Amino acid sequence: MDALDRLAEPGLDLLTRVDTLLAAGAPEGHRLWPLLRRLQVLPGEAVGQFLELHPAPLADAGHAVRQLVRGYDDACALLADPVAWSGPAASAYDEARGALLRHLDEGPESLVGRLESTAGYADALADWVEGSRLALARALADVLRSAEAVTVHAATRPGVDAGQAAGLAAAEIAARVLGVIGVAYDGAENLLRQWAPNLAETTWRDRPRGAPHFGGATRIGR
Repeated sequence: MDALDRLAEPGLDLLTRVDTLLAAGAPEGHRLWPLLRRLQVLPGEAVGQFLELHPAPLADAGHAVRQLVRGYDDACALLADPVAWSGPAASAYDEARGALLRHLDEGPESLVGRLESTAGYADALADWVEGSRLALARALADVLRSAEAVTVHAATRPGVDAGQAAGLAAAEIAARVLGVIGVAYDGAENLLRQWAPNLAETTWRDRPRGAPHFGGATRIGR
């Protein structure tokens, strides 16, 4: 359980009240409007969705992907073993073997390269989730102890008519929370742009260098 989990219950209670007040509309010209238009979500719903994001599954996924590299290492070791034969067939085999080795593990476009990039992306996402949850927890802590929170609680008690001050307080709280979530979304989009080139599907890069030769002698042994 992290700081965001500990603040989830009081935070969601406050933001549910904020959402209720905002259902009647935010003050005209308030800085909340651009955030609402961009994110298309009220703060209570946004935080509720963010609570479902945890870094541990992503970090575990990165570790699991790296474990797959061992199998490719074993295959490459077998392919790299020298063979005691020569002739046209041996030359063709060596060419195919070299191409396969390069496809398996040579550079970022190889299969191993793509696995390592996938694991790195998972790690980066885990770090993003952890950092974003911490930033959101700090924002919740700030709004929970704010004067606006007192106004919102007072305005949403049974039998109380919410006034203009309550709407403004709700908009201020929403703007603080959605501002942090907007920054988090920007971080996620930046990660995707950064990692996308190394996450693309890899293709077979080598092409046959010449027609195979038949009819020559194949010699086994040195």
